[in-house]
Amino acid sequence: MDKEIDIWKQRNEILHKKVNRQMDEIKKLDKKSETIFDLARRFPNKTYRELEKYREADRQEEAGACIMGEMRKDREEPSKFEQLQHELDRVKKENNDLFNRIAELTEVEESHRKMNGRLQERLTDVEEDNKKMAKQIEDKINQMRRSGL
Repeated sequence: MDKEIDIWKQRNEILHKKVNRQMDEIKKLDKKSETIFDLARRFPNKTYRELEKYREADRQEEAGACIMGEMRKDREEPSKFEQLQHELDRVKKENNDLFNRIAELTEVEESHRKMNGRLQERLTDVEEDNKKMAKQIEDKINQMRRSGL
């Protein structure tokens, strides 16, 4: 029971931290974009239209900075296509290496089969020779017994 309570407390702390992080991000966003009221206080001699133009220019500049930042990031980091192409090339090479390894192992297996077949034939020959020799020895022993030795 205490273990479950501890788990819930930990989850609660994690959620609180996450909410606090998101609130901080929202506050930062609010600070970045000035309202007309903020602009009017900064520039009391400007008209509403001039302040609107100024605010729109600010927005455009911010958007341009975001776009330029993304473009710079695109240039600096390999594109998703390049990453996927690199991954595809790596997989193709790995596939080719595995195919070559399978071919080598198949070749080794075939040579082992041939060798095993030859060894099996030799073993059969040796067993037959062994039986013949055992028969000859048995015949010789019987012949010697009959002759009285």
